[in-house]
Amino acid sequence: MTYHPKSDFIAVMMERGFLADCTDYQGLDEALLKGCQPGYIGFDATAKSLHVGSLIQIMMLRWLQKTGHKPITLMGGGTTKVGDPSFRAEERPLLTPAQIDENIAGIKKVFAAYIDYDSGAQNAALMLNNDEWLADLNYLDFLRDIGRHFSVNRMLSFESVKSRLDREQSLSFLEFNYMILQAYDFMELNRRYGCILQMGGSDQWGNIVNGIDLTRRVIDHEVYGLTSPLLTTSDGKKMGKSQDGAVWLNADMRSPYEFWQFWRNTTDADVGRFLKLYTELPIDECARLGALAGSEINTAKIILANEVTALCHGAEAAKAAEATAREVFEKGGIGDDLPTLTLGTADLPASIVQLIVKSGLAKSGKEAKRLIAEDGARLNDAPLTDAGLMIEAGDLAQPIKLSAGKKRHALVQLA
Repeated sequence: MTYHPKSDFIAVMMERGFLADCTDYQGLDEALLKGCQPGYIGFDATAKSLHVGSLIQIMMLRWLQKTGHKPITLMGGGTTKVGDPSFRAEERPLLTPAQIDENIAGIKKVFAAYIDYDSGAQNAALMLNNDEWLADLNYLDFLRDIGRHFSVNRMLSFESVKSRLDREQSLSFLEFNYMILQAYDFMELNRRYGCILQMGGSDQWGNIVNGIDLTRRVIDHEVYGLTSPLLTTSDGKKMGKSQDGAVWLNADMRSPYEFWQFWRNTTDADVGRFLKLYTELPIDECARLGALAGSEINTAKIILANEVTALCHGAEAAKAAEATAREVFEKGGIGDDLPTLTLGTADLPASIVQLIVKSGLAKSGKEAKRLIAEDGARLNDAPLTDAGLMIEAGDLAQPIKLSAGKKRHALVQLA
């Protein structure tokens, strides 16, 4: 990439590693120089929380606002009813309107930590829901006014669809409509709010290009698209997943301590890149920390964990998580911030295997037993060898600490 940006936003996107592609670098750059411009990212409501895989998009919206522009977070209340087929092997399960509304309520919680909606400034963010304009569309009018602008041949050529068909996996007509609805979103946001930019992961390239084309054809407005790379860790794993499942951003689905621990466990090769993407530390400092070697890289990982956790959950949560980690790992203690399973007397006695599963350290009894058999489980920092051990109410006069490997811990206590 040899383009030299003039606008602060594109400069940040390029130097920090957010940019995979742009439909028109120069056109977007010049538009951003003219003053506060609205840009959006859509988030479908397929779960009650977004996970770490969406954090790169949230940070893009944050930087858009920090460089003087207006972020729009578009909740997919309408598009979730269809489901995005991009690069999926099978159709998403259809959710009821009540489930979608519940998921949107959960997703909204995280945005306020990153984006300012309330300042009253010109670039205060907007939170919108595409169900507002999609729910009442007249099907025949939509086909005549919008559908006629889409070439099926071209839609079939987009990689997100082509890869599904090449594998001879079914693509329903419902799913095929998704890219038309997303294109309509972009045009509607431009018409209503003057939105000139849609951003998303590189898997959204085809959908974004469709929206640009539709907006130009129907209302003759120039709009732009910008995508971020689809992130994998240096060992090839998809960003946002850990050994015990998705790394959710909402505190009620993944505790701040577990969230902190996920970032603390970053592989050495990813530290510098993740500091640039997920923190606001200066570029030079990110590079310096990422270049540390040996045991010194652990200092950089703690800084990464603290910075990312402070943005998502607040500075106090980050401080508490680091203190707990030091207590648990350096002093062999229990710590105040560990995930905690609270039992009533009616739940006891319970087998140690049940407790390992209920505390989230294993997904099944079979996995818990294997953990014990392979010497990977500990009880109060002592090796746990008896899979048949029963825990009575008297054993919980003090909380007990369960561990899976060296880095995953939970407390079990009596209510």
